[in-house]
Amino acid sequence: MQETFQDISLRELRKLVPQEDVLRLGDDFFIMDARYNEKMEFLRYPCRIDAYISIFCVSGELDVEANLNVFTMRKNTLLVCTPGNIVRVIRKDNSCLEKMEFTVVACSVSYLSSISIDLKKVFDERLDVFMDPCLTLGEDSLRICGMYLSLCKTIMNSDLSNLRESVGALSSSLFYSVGGLMEKESAVLMSPEDPTSASTRRTALFQHFMGLLNKYHTSQRSVGFYASLMGLTPKYLSKLVRQVSGRSAPDWIDSYVILEARNMLKYSDLEVKEIAFRLNFSDTSVFHKFFKSRTGQTPGEYRRC
Repeated sequence: MQETFQDISLRELRKLVPQEDVLRLGDDFFIMDARYNEKMEFLRYPCRIDAYISIFCVSGELDVEANLNVFTMRKNTLLVCTPGNIVRVIRKDNSCLEKMEFTVVACSVSYLSSISIDLKKVFDERLDVFMDPCLTLGEDSLRICGMYLSLCKTIMNSDLSNLRESVGALSSSLFYSVGGLMEKESAVLMSPEDPTSASTRRTALFQHFMGLLNKYHTSQRSVGFYASLMGLTPKYLSKLVRQVSGRSAPDWIDSYVILEARNMLKYSDLEVKEIAFRLNFSDTSVFHKFFKSRTGQTPGEYRRC
């Protein structure tokens, strides 16, 4: 059993779906059409994705938790996940599952690094990828993405030489197009009083904070610790995080710790005292109080339910 939420590779992710229709380039790239069912293990448990993944909902409805926020995927919804995102599918009633059909396009970090694409330009400055990775595609966007996918499938089904290079070039263009769609969406939502330069700086600082939190949350729960690493005061960091995300820095920290604790309780055989130790609590009673105050249950009650 896993002891924390998993970091899964593209190869491991693909094995979680009993796919009927999948095209792939080794373990670096795949396109998959699938229908969800109650036995499917695809993203059933929280995991960090070590790849760039787009999930497009063809029909049906499904709730997905991405970076501790819940989003509902419906027809024509696109979910974009970048490396380090924490994702899981929330189980819904069987009638919804039976209608859920989706397409997955996934690409490894190493493969994208080998082709001509400026990932920083496409993703790194777009807070939406982290805070709101879902967008609903309009008719024009659907047509554009559909043509890309159709051409990509045709090439992957062919016996052309330079197949990896051909798919790579097409994927690069597709990523730029998806990035453009997200930029267009964020431009609509951005407040006119929000200067671009200030917004970009806050976004960069927030992403830095989240990266540090992802790395240190099992051992550090103090806002001061993260502020010190960033060269900021705790007060300024707290204000910035709330401005950007609508949530406080302590709330983000606690949410990560609770998610880690829940995952350990559900999907490992570790004793509660060992989990408390791994999450750097001074003793089991302090961990009990922390967990119950934020979930309404004791660790033992949560594990049994």
